[in-house]
Amino acid sequence: MPPPILYNEMFQGDRTVRPHYAAFADWLKETPPERIAQNRHAADLLFHRVGITFAVYGEASGTERLIPFDLVPHVLPGKDWDHLARGISQRITALNRFLADVYHGQDIVRAGRIPYEQIAGNPQFREEMIGVHVPGGIYAHVAGIDIVRHSDGKYYVLEDNLRTPSGVSYMLENRKMMMRLFPELFARQHIRPVDHYPDLLLETLRELAPQGEEATIVLLTPGHYNSAYFEHAFLAQQMGVELVEGQDLFVQNNTVFMRTTQGPQRVDVIYRRIDDDFLDPQAFRPDSMLGVPGLLSAYRAGRVALANAIGTGVADDKSMYPYVPEMIRFYLGEEPILENVPTYTLRKEDDLKYVLDHLAELVVKEAQGSGGYGMLVGPTASSDERERYRQRILDAPERFIAQPTLSLSLVPTFCGDKLCDRHIDLRPYVLTGSQVRLAPGGLTRVALREGSLVVNSSQGGGVKDTWVVD
Repeated sequence: MPPPILYNEMFQGDRTVRPHYAAFADWLKETPPERIAQNRHAADLLFHRVGITFAVYGEASGTERLIPFDLVPHVLPGKDWDHLARGISQRITALNRFLADVYHGQDIVRAGRIPYEQIAGNPQFREEMIGVHVPGGIYAHVAGIDIVRHSDGKYYVLEDNLRTPSGVSYMLENRKMMMRLFPELFARQHIRPVDHYPDLLLETLRELAPQGEEATIVLLTPGHYNSAYFEHAFLAQQMGVELVEGQDLFVQNNTVFMRTTQGPQRVDVIYRRIDDDFLDPQAFRPDSMLGVPGLLSAYRAGRVALANAIGTGVADDKSMYPYVPEMIRFYLGEEPILENVPTYTLRKEDDLKYVLDHLAELVVKEAQGSGGYGMLVGPTASSDERERYRQRILDAPERFIAQPTLSLSLVPTFCGDKLCDRHIDLRPYVLTGSQVRLAPGGLTRVALREGSLVVNSSQGGGVKDTWVVD
C-alpha cells in the first residue's frame, strides 16, 4: 500500500502556498537570509535570558534544556479555528458534566453507556470526592486538548489533558518573541491575540471564590525541581498572585492559611500544579513532602477552592478517551463536532488480539502515561522493542490503549539554514468557569527529527508560534 499523502499546512499538493500563509511566504521571500539567521540567534539568546528551560527527567540531576523554538509559525485560517473552538468547547463541557456525574449520580453508568469497572478500576478515580459539591459544578477549570490534522485534512482530538496541563507559558513567550523580532509580519495581517490569557485565567480563578475580586489566590508548585517550574513562576507573576510551595501553607479549622511576614493570611483559591497523589499527605501519599496536610478536609468542607478539582484525572485517562463521544451524546444530546482517533482498548479481548497481531502498524500508549514516555511507535520500533512491549501488554493489558499511526500534518521548519517539513500537533488551552474561554491558537509542538511523530519537548521536540489569521 502506498504511504498516505501528508497534509502540509503551508503548501498545497502542487507546492503553491495556501492563502492563509501568503503574507508569511511573501515576507520569507523578500527577507535576506542573514537577517533570518540573526533573528534565529537572537531568539535563542532571549529564551536563555528569560530562562525558558525545562527539566528532563531520567537524566543527570538538574539537567535543563532550552526548548527549541522555530521561527516558521503554524498558521490557521480563522474559520478553521472557529470550528476547532466550537468542538473543543463542546468536548470540555461534556467532560465536566461527566465528572460531576461520576462523583454524584453516575447516571451514565446506570444508562449502560460506560462500564462501571472502567470508572471504579481507574487509579485516578477518587472515592473521597463522591458527593462533594465543587463551585459551579466545574472540575476541569484549566485544560489542554491535543489536536492533530491527518492526511485527510481533518482535525482529530488526540488527547484530553485535564489534570495539570502545561505549556501555556511557551505559547505566550513564543508570541512575544515573534512580535519583538518580526513586527512587520503583524502589521501586514490580523493575527488574533493571545496575550490576554493570564487575565482570563485570573478571572476564571476569581469566579471560584465567594469573596470574588477580594479573594486571595495562590499558585501551588512542587518547587523549582519540577520540569514546568518556569511556567508556574511565569503565570503567578503574570496574574499578580503568590507562588507558593506546600510548606508555605497550613490548615487550621478546615481553613487554609498562607504564612506571610505579616502573619497568617487566609487562602480562598489554589491553582494547583501538583498531582492528586501529592496534594495532602494525610489523605493520599503519606510520604509526600510537596502537599499541605489537611487540604482535602478543607476542600471537602468548601472552605477553599481548587483548580483543577481533585479526581479530575478520571476523565483524561487514555482508557476513558474512547468514551468521550458517548459523553457528548449522553449529556448534551449532540453529535461530536471533532472526532476521536480510532482507539483499541486492550482490556477488551478482541481489541487485544488485533493489537498483538498488528503491533508493527500501531502506536501503543500507557493509559496513565504522559510526556511521550512509555509508548511504542510500532512502524519505527525494532522487532526486539516490539517483542519486549508485547510482554508488557500481556502482563497487564488493561494498562494500555492502541491507535493507528496517524500521518500528522507538516509545517516547514528550519533545519540549519534551510527549511524542512516536520510533523506537528496543536494544544489549545481551555478555561472553564461561568463560560468556556479559549485563547486563539495554542501551543504548536514540532517533532524536530526527520520522520519522527513524537512532538514532546522531553523527547526532543520543539515549539512554534500559532497564528489564527483573519
